[in-house]
Amino acid sequence: MDILNFEAFLIAITILTLTPGLDTALVIRNTSRAGLKDGCTTSLGICFGLFVHAFFSAVGISAVLAQSAELFQVAKMVGAAYLIWLGLSSLKSLMKADSGITVAEQLHQAYSGRRSFREGFLSNVLNPKTAVFYLAFLPQFVNPEGSPLAQSMAMALIHFAIAMLWQCGLAGALNSAKSLLKNARFMQWMEGATGAVLVVLGAKLLTEKPL
Repeated sequence: MDILNFEAFLIAITILTLTPGLDTALVIRNTSRAGLKDGCTTSLGICFGLFVHAFFSAVGISAVLAQSAELFQVAKMVGAAYLIWLGLSSLKSLMKADSGITVAEQLHQAYSGRRSFREGFLSNVLNPKTAVFYLAFLPQFVNPEGSPLAQSMAMALIHFAIAMLWQCGLAGALNSAKSLLKNARFMQWMEGATGAVLVVLGAKLLTEKPL
């Protein structure tokens, strides 16, 4: 394998994946909304977004975001606005929740694979911090004698596999808590809590100073 210091890369990317953040919050939020399939489909969308960042990192386009404060701010505002919209959607659903509807019915009616994939994919692709991270992180492990694009995609594929295992495992653990999923108040609390986290994360992106 052309990747330099592969063991170091594997350890670093695993720690990154296991660190709670936006991806974790979104997977938990969507799992609580519509069960295991929703959480795993959201994870699939998130992980496919990694290839977009790997590609731009390899060809140098992400450098524009890192070097231009103005462009970075535009991308930052778009991504932050999307996160806030997702969070507010959860809080809106919480306020409109009908306690007369069973959780099972809510899960059955709420799932949409296209919606879950889109939410995961866009939340990842529109996050400028992921783009900047890939730009700074991947080159450290690229062998100059090999193809930067091929190596970047290979590293994204490894990240994809680790993230899918972790996020789907997390979704499965939450979905297995049947007693909690049958508790309408818990489901509403989870929806509201994760929605609030998304709003806070989006607001944090908006208020941070440019790099």
